[in-house]
Amino acid sequence: MSSSFHNLTSEKESKSTLFGLETTELKQLGALHTATEIQQQPWLWNRIYELVKEHRAELEAFIEQAFEHADLRIILTGAGSSAFIGNVLEGPLQESTGKSCTAIATTELISHPAHHFTNQPTLLVSFARSGDSPESLAAARLAATHCTTLYHLIITCNPKGKLASDLKNGVSHVFLLPPEADDKSLAMTGSFTGMLLSGLLICRIHELTGLAPALQQLCNYGTAILSDYYQALQKIATLDFDRAVFLGSGPMKAIANESELKVQELTDGKIICKFDSFLGFRHGPRAVVHPNTLLIYLFSNNPYVNQYETDLVTAINNGEKGICRIGIEETAPDTRPLDLHIQLAKDASHLEEVFLCICAVLPAQLIAFFKSIQLGLEPDNPSKNQAITRVVKGVTIYPYYQSASINETH
Repeated sequence: MSSSFHNLTSEKESKSTLFGLETTELKQLGALHTATEIQQQPWLWNRIYELVKEHRAELEAFIEQAFEHADLRIILTGAGSSAFIGNVLEGPLQESTGKSCTAIATTELISHPAHHFTNQPTLLVSFARSGDSPESLAAARLAATHCTTLYHLIITCNPKGKLASDLKNGVSHVFLLPPEADDKSLAMTGSFTGMLLSGLLICRIHELTGLAPALQQLCNYGTAILSDYYQALQKIATLDFDRAVFLGSGPMKAIANESELKVQELTDGKIICKFDSFLGFRHGPRAVVHPNTLLIYLFSNNPYVNQYETDLVTAINNGEKGICRIGIEETAPDTRPLDLHIQLAKDASHLEEVFLCICAVLPAQLIAFFKSIQLGLEPDNPSKNQAITRVVKGVTIYPYYQSASINETH
């Protein structure tokens, strides 16, 4: 692992061009931070693994203390992209830990806390790039008022964030990602995949050594996408599409959600995006596909799931196909009717699906980056009217009280 880490470090430091663009040009385009943060992700994933390994003893002690409760409930939370991390991990972590695991956005927790918090022992896993979002702080405090036994695992990129420094209630542990994960650009890229990997590794800390080969394979796949496919994705970004649809199954559906948000954010809403599951898309949403729609399929590497996905691709191919179709998958015969087939494995390799999810978001990041430039926007700060900001603004947090039932007689 260490030799690969040093090789990736050297490669990262030697780059004078990123995705075919000189760094001076990227600065002029207002795109240097975003390009750097996208490109360095495989290096960052290796660095995060090393950091988790470095802090393994304390992380193991914390997880063991929480997992001693047979009826422990895990809630994965965050806002926006950070909430989607929980959506990715929900099913895989419930399967691997045997604990009840639910992903609930902080934006849901603070409006209806009584619907979500119970009095059973709870591990609240908070994902936060800045740690300063008002909803994240409010959700953590509300958890303390509802849960008698509460553990906080805070996974964040900002050591100065209020979530990391001000939390007083419950037993807490803060895992701080490397400084490079704290994106300087508006849209979350490395911070998203970095926190996703961190949550996966920490909640499966007892398996850490055994997960090293999967981590290396993940880095190989990520590097392949960024080096072998960026030119094709750049070309696709120049097409005249005004809609983009991302489809995924299971945990990959949450990656489709993050992917559509990335394209919509970096194009300042000029490209309207939608996400869904392959099966769910048949039930009405397919109507959005028109001749100027970009379709991106995030294929599962589970053969059972893949049957349903292939059926939908065939159905779409027999109707309105949109302007371009991209498929992202680990390994499969290149027989699907696609305009760009991103195949990650050159052999019969099989990466655990949740790890595959981490690199599956990279094509959307690249499409969003190149489309933003093509539209004359600055990828580092594409929101011209400040409709979206790096840390959400304008949210008032109100004191919580249990309101009377609407059926109560007054």
